[in-house]
Amino acid sequence: MAGPRVFPLSCVVQKYAWGKRGSNSEVARLLASSDPLAHISEDEPYAELWMGAHPRGDAKILDNRISQKTLGQWIDENQDCLGSKVKDAFNGKLPFLFKVLSVETALSIQAHPNKELAEKLHLQAPQHYPDANHKPEMAIALTSFQGLCGFRPVEEILTFLKKVPEFQLLIGDDEATQLRQSVNSDPQTVALALRSCFSHLMKSEKKTVAEQLNVLVKRISQQVSAGNNMDDICGKLLLRLHQQYPGDIGCFAIYFLNLLTLKPGEAMFLEANVPHAYLDGDCVECMACSDNTVRAGLTPKFIDVPTLCDMLDYTPIPSKDRLFPPSQSQEDPYLFIYDPPVPDFTVMRMEVPSSVTEYKVLVLDSASILLVVKGTVTANSPTAQTAIPLQRGGVLFVGANECVSLKLTTPQDLLLFRACCLL
Repeated sequence: MAGPRVFPLSCVVQKYAWGKRGSNSEVARLLASSDPLAHISEDEPYAELWMGAHPRGDAKILDNRISQKTLGQWIDENQDCLGSKVKDAFNGKLPFLFKVLSVETALSIQAHPNKELAEKLHLQAPQHYPDANHKPEMAIALTSFQGLCGFRPVEEILTFLKKVPEFQLLIGDDEATQLRQSVNSDPQTVALALRSCFSHLMKSEKKTVAEQLNVLVKRISQQVSAGNNMDDICGKLLLRLHQQYPGDIGCFAIYFLNLLTLKPGEAMFLEANVPHAYLDGDCVECMACSDNTVRAGLTPKFIDVPTLCDMLDYTPIPSKDRLFPPSQSQEDPYLFIYDPPVPDFTVMRMEVPSSVTEYKVLVLDSASILLVVKGTVTANSPTAQTAIPLQRGGVLFVGANECVSLKLTTPQDLLLFRACCLL
């Protein structure tokens, strides 16, 4: 009999300080639902659930026929489970890491390098850039999810320069004038002006930044106390970020970057060199397997402002164009596909109504990882000895070309996310 190629996983929880605490965290809630014996501490942050074979968080296999193996170890011994194209393209490794994130404290102004820059940074500073791979990411909201992504249209930035004198002071008159004059110019002129402004801000003296931020915080706080709405200068957000990171230059980045609030099911794709930050909420995330992040604010970690300012894509794009809509499958009315322009990963969302008693999962020439966010099922597969029960928070590894059918065992709609590699 063939060995198991479909099996449940026990995944790794990362308790980073920025995560939501206890049962406020979707990570903790998924964990508690999938494992009744799991103890959730209300004082601890449950920041990330890692579903994959990353060396720093390799999932454990829950199948008594595969004793004491992690997913990464098992894949090394069974590379055909990846699918022939994936195996050849990614040297026998699972090319993505699938996650759930629960963000309470803002998660750094950052960007990820392309492969060329990643190789260069890894050679120069392997202690900060530990591999030579790129790290494109996609975030799909599970709850209302707030983030910063890419540069705002120049007109919006100019409005903030008028309304926020503290921001104008840090940018400087020359740079602000250059940005004003770039309006209606060619894209290269706009990008150069934007780069000049952003770099001038990010390289400001810490003392000056702290002074101007204190003035702005005091002004906004007084206006809010007086009952005035300060949404036109993102007042509440600025106060929140300043409370989390007092005196941090990243607080001013909100005037450069698009503010997105994703509804459940909405997504943003973070390609190489696009500045971004996660601010608040719960999401599913998929990324290429890499730890390369260039940071410049809202973080206690290593900051590399010169590299960030040099690498960024300074193309201004309206916030609505930063949304990454899925396509609906032609064959499966319940399947929505988020297929970014990178080879490393694709994410699928399946919304199956309770009226469907059995749901056949699409067969793929790729290993995949499936997460149950809502509903209760039993999974059946030719290589599984018995039916595999899965409830909310359950995670299933599916080898390439495996047939899996899910029987709904409760009268509840089903919500699933699946990460795979479509080459």
